[in-house]
Amino acid sequence: MQTPSHSIASGARAAGRRRFLLASLLASLLAGTGLFATPSHAQTSVDAAPRGTAIVIGGALKYDNDAVWKRIVDEAGGPGARFAVFATAAANPERSAGQIIEALQRQGARAEHIPVAPRLAGSDVAAAVRDPALLAKVSAAQGVFFSGGAQELIVDSLQPGGQPTPMLDAIWALYRRGGVVAGTSAGAAIMSSTMFRDAQDSLKVLKGQLRRGQEVDRGLGFVGPHLFIDQHFLKRGRIGRLLPLMQAEGYRLGLGVEENSAAVIKGEALEVIGARGVLLVDLSEASRDARLPAFNIRGVRLSFLDRGDRHHLGSGETTPSAAKRAGHKIDPRAPDFKPFFTQQPFLMDMLGDNTIANAMAQLIDSPFQELLGLAFAGPRAVPVSASASASTASATGSEPDSELGFEFRLYKGPDSLAWFTGVLGGEDYTVLNLRLDVLPVRVQQPFYKPISPQP
Repeated sequence: MQTPSHSIASGARAAGRRRFLLASLLASLLAGTGLFATPSHAQTSVDAAPRGTAIVIGGALKYDNDAVWKRIVDEAGGPGARFAVFATAAANPERSAGQIIEALQRQGARAEHIPVAPRLAGSDVAAAVRDPALLAKVSAAQGVFFSGGAQELIVDSLQPGGQPTPMLDAIWALYRRGGVVAGTSAGAAIMSSTMFRDAQDSLKVLKGQLRRGQEVDRGLGFVGPHLFIDQHFLKRGRIGRLLPLMQAEGYRLGLGVEENSAAVIKGEALEVIGARGVLLVDLSEASRDARLPAFNIRGVRLSFLDRGDRHHLGSGETTPSAAKRAGHKIDPRAPDFKPFFTQQPFLMDMLGDNTIANAMAQLIDSPFQELLGLAFAGPRAVPVSASASASTASATGSEPDSELGFEFRLYKGPDSLAWFTGVLGGEDYTVLNLRLDVLPVRVQQPFYKPISPQP
C-alpha cells in the first residue's frame, strides 16, 4: 500500500480555472449572457467575497445528526450564539421552526423563529420583512437558518421581483460581518445566485425543459456567483438536471450535496460533514457539440468528496479525511494497483438513487477504463380509466421525445485517484477527477416486449 499524500494539487488546472472564471465574469458583465443577471447581493470579485460561513445541507437532515447541528452552532461562536430561524419555505412553519429551534438549542444556541412565511396563519409577509422589531432580532443574531420546503417561497418573500427587502439586507449584513447562513433542502437551493425553482423531473431537464420562472429562478447568492448548488443530490439522481443548468448558465463549478450531509463553505475553503458527502462538478474543460439537436457535454470532471474531506475551490486541491489517509490509496496507474471490482457493469438508470457515486467507486477500483450507462424514460403505466387512444400512445411510447435518451460515459483521466476506508462502518470512498461525457441517443420504444408462449 502506498503512503497517500495529504494534498492533491493541480496547479496548472487551477490557474487555468482562475483565468477562465475571470474571463467568464468579464464576458458576462459585458454581454449579459445567461438566464439571469447576477443578483445585486451576489459577490463579483475575490476582494468582495463574503466573510461569513455558508453551511449548505442537502436536505433530510436528521435531528440527531450532532456533527452537523453542533458545527452550525460552533461556526456562529458556540454555546450562547443567537440564531434567527426562517421556516419561510415550510408547509407547516410553526412546526418546522420549533423542531429547528430545539435542535439548535440542544447544542447551546439561543434560537428564535422569525415569522416570515406565506403559509403561516395570519402572516403578512410584506409587512414582516420590514418590521423593525424583526429586523432588530436578525441584526442581533450570529446565525440564520433556513428550513426546507419550497424554495420559491424564500426568494419570493425576501427578494420579490429580484429586489432585496430590508430583511434580506439584514441577513446579508449578518453574513458579511462573519455570521453563519445555514440552510437545508430549500434552504440550500437558495445559496447560489441561480437556483432550481421547481424541477422535480431530471430527465425532462436533460431533454431541454429549463424555463425561467418555472424550473429555474434567481437565488440569493450566499456562495457567490461562480458556484452552483443542488440538494437531495445523490438520493434523487440530480446529476441529470445539474449539468444542463450549469452549461446554460455558464457555471464552471457545481456542488451536489447529499441528504443528511453538509458542505461548510468559508471563502474558498470547503469541508464535508455529516452522513455522506458531495459531488463536485467541474466544467472548466468541458465542451459541447452544437451540431447535436439535444443536450450533450464532454469532459466533465467529477469528484466525490466524503465526510471529513476538505477542498479549496480556488486551487482545486483536495485533502482527504484522516480516516482516508490512514486507509487505502487507489492509484490506477500504480504498478501495485490491485482492483477490487472485477466486473464492468452497464447501468440502466444513471439517474437512480446514488447511482453516480456508486458508479464512480466501481470504476476507480476496477481494471477498466470506462463505464457506461443510460438515462431514459421507460414504459409509462396506463391508468385503467384511460381512453384506448391514450393507452395505445403510452404503450407504444409515442409521447413527445419518448425515444430520446442519454448515454453516460464515465472514464478515468490521467489524474484520477481515490481513497478507501472501512473504519467508519461502511465502504467509504473519496474519488477524484473522473471524467464524464453525456450524449443523446435514441432508445427504441417499446424498450422490451413480453415473450409469447410457444405453441
